[in-house]
Amino acid sequence: MSSGPEHEQHPLFLPVVFVGGLVFGVGLAVGRMARPEVVLEFLQFEDFGLLLVMGGAATVTAVTISLAVRSGRRAPLTGRKYGRRLKTFDKNVLAGGAVFGVGWGLSGICPGAAYASLGVGNLPILWAIGGMFAGAYLQGWLRTVLAESSTTAEVGT
Repeated sequence: MSSGPEHEQHPLFLPVVFVGGLVFGVGLAVGRMARPEVVLEFLQFEDFGLLLVMGGAATVTAVTISLAVRSGRRAPLTGRKYGRRLKTFDKNVLAGGAVFGVGWGLSGICPGAAYASLGVGNLPILWAIGGMFAGAYLQGWLRTVLAESSTTAEVGT
């Protein structure tokens, strides 16, 4: 991180992130999204209560982000201007979404809710969290190997 004033972190940044994560986790627990059996019932089209939870969260987020972008203001803790982050739809996004969906279906919980699930006493979820860490490590390793092989191939031509 640069020592310039534009890159200095506000002293409240980490505490605010922590409180935000805590509120998010409590929301997941209250909405029952931290219970794999409830999530699996939703994925099997047996219980649509989570649709209301996720739909409500998506609506609040969409409205908040839209208003923040239109305001032209800067984020109070980072000083960055609010804006949309556009990402191209490519094979990596498709593969990542597929892996995410399969992992969600197998474990019955998405990565964010897995940590909240620990808070409600679901200790077997540690297997899924371990799998997430292993998968993230494997993805990083593969990306590095593929990047090195493509660089080597370009230099050799």
